[in-house]
Amino acid sequence: MNLITSYILLGAILFCIGLYGALTKRSAVIVLLSIELMLNAVNLNLIAFSKYGVQPSITGQIFSLFNITIAAAEVAVGIALLIALYRLRGSSDVTDMDSTKR
Repeated sequence: MNLITSYILLGAILFCIGLYGALTKRSAVIVLLSIELMLNAVNLNLIAFSKYGVQPSITGQIFSLFNITIAAAEVAVGIALLIALYRLRGSSDVTDMDSTKR
C-alpha cells in the first residue's frame, strides 16, 4: 500500500469517528471534541497531500496552519457559549439548547 494511501485512510477513519460523535452524542463537550477530531483529520490529509501529492509544495501546510488557527478560535467561542448556556440552563445537553427562549 502506498504511503499517501495510509494517510488518507487514517484521515478518513478519524473524520468518520468525529462525524459519528458530532451527530450522535448529546453532550456539547463531546460534540466540540468531535468537531476538533474532524478538523485534525482534514489537517492530516492536507499535510499528506502537501508532502506526497502530485506536485509537492508547502501550500497544504499553510492551509493546515490556517485550519489550526480557526480550530483554536472555534474552541474558545464554543467553550464560552457552552459555559454561558450551562449557567443559564443548568445542562450541557445539546437537545436542551434548541431554543433561545429562557
